[in-house]
Amino acid sequence: MRWEGISEFVYVAEYESFTRGAKELGISTAQVSRQISALEKRLNIKLLYRTTRKVSLTEEGRVFYQHCRSVLDGLDAAEQAVSNLQSKPQGRIKLTAPVTYGEQQLLPLINDFMMQYHDIEVTAFLSNQKIDLIEGGYDLAIRIGKLHDSTMMAKKLSLRTNFVCAAPSYLKKHGVPHQLSDLSQHNCLLGTRDYWHFIDTAKAKENSDTNDKTDNQQTSVERNLRVSGTVQYNSGYSLVDAALKGLGIVQLPDYYVQKYLASGKLVSLLDDYREPEESIWAIYPHNRHLSPKIRLLVDYLVEHLV
Repeated sequence: MRWEGISEFVYVAEYESFTRGAKELGISTAQVSRQISALEKRLNIKLLYRTTRKVSLTEEGRVFYQHCRSVLDGLDAAEQAVSNLQSKPQGRIKLTAPVTYGEQQLLPLINDFMMQYHDIEVTAFLSNQKIDLIEGGYDLAIRIGKLHDSTMMAKKLSLRTNFVCAAPSYLKKHGVPHQLSDLSQHNCLLGTRDYWHFIDTAKAKENSDTNDKTDNQQTSVERNLRVSGTVQYNSGYSLVDAALKGLGIVQLPDYYVQKYLASGKLVSLLDDYREPEESIWAIYPHNRHLSPKIRLLVDYLVEHLV
C-alpha cells in the first residue's frame, strides 16, 4: 500500500500536469487524481497546488518528490540490471545536438558506434535552438557551455576551446593585436553575435586595486567585448574562409580552425586573454533512466571525443 500513488505523484510533478502524467503512465486522469488524493490523505500532507491552468509542488511536495524520484530510479536500475543479464543493447535513440558540432564531431562518431552495435538505431536532429527534450520525446541532447536547466541530468563528454586568429597576410598588412583594446583598430569577422568572449586579468587587477586588496593572487574576469567589422555570417565555415583569405580576425571554436593553426594558414592571437575551455555535455531528463543503449553511447562519446 505504501507504493500506491508514488508513480502517479512523480509523473504529475515532473510534467506539471495530471493529463500528461496520466498519458505517460497509460492510465486515466481520474485514476491519477484519485491515487494522489489518497496518497496525500495517507500522509496527511498537501503535495500539490492545483489550479485550472497549472500544477505545482508545495514545499513538502518538493522534498517528497526528491526522495520518491530516487526510489523510482533505484527500482528502474534494479530492473535494468536484471534485464541486462540476458539482453544486449538495442532499439532507437533519439537525440539532438548543435548543427556544426553535430556534423563535424558527433555524427561521424555515432556512425562508428553503429558499425559496432548493429541493433541500435539513431535519429538525430541538429539545431542550434534549445529543444524541449520531454516535449519532443528525445532521449538525449548534446549541449555546449554553461547549463541552465536544473531539471536535467548531465554527463560531461569533452571540452572545446575558442581561438582568435587571422591569416598571416592580414597581420602583415594590418599588424598584430597585443591587447583587447587593439581589436577596435581591426576588422573583426562576426558570427551571430557582435561580441567576443575573453578572460581579462588586467581588468581584474584594476578592480582589485580599486578595492584596496593587498594579496598577490592573480584573478581573472570574464569579458564580453563588443567588436565590429565588414562581415557578419551565421556560418562558421564562411567565417573561416574569410579569415583564410585575409579579410580580418575571427573567433571560432577549435574544430573550425585547428587544422589551419597547425598548418600555419591561421595564426592564434591574444592567447593570454583566451577564455577557459567550455564543457560539452550529454543531458537527459530526470525521469528517463539511462537504458543500456544510451549509457553505451554516452560512454562511447566520452572515450572518443577529443
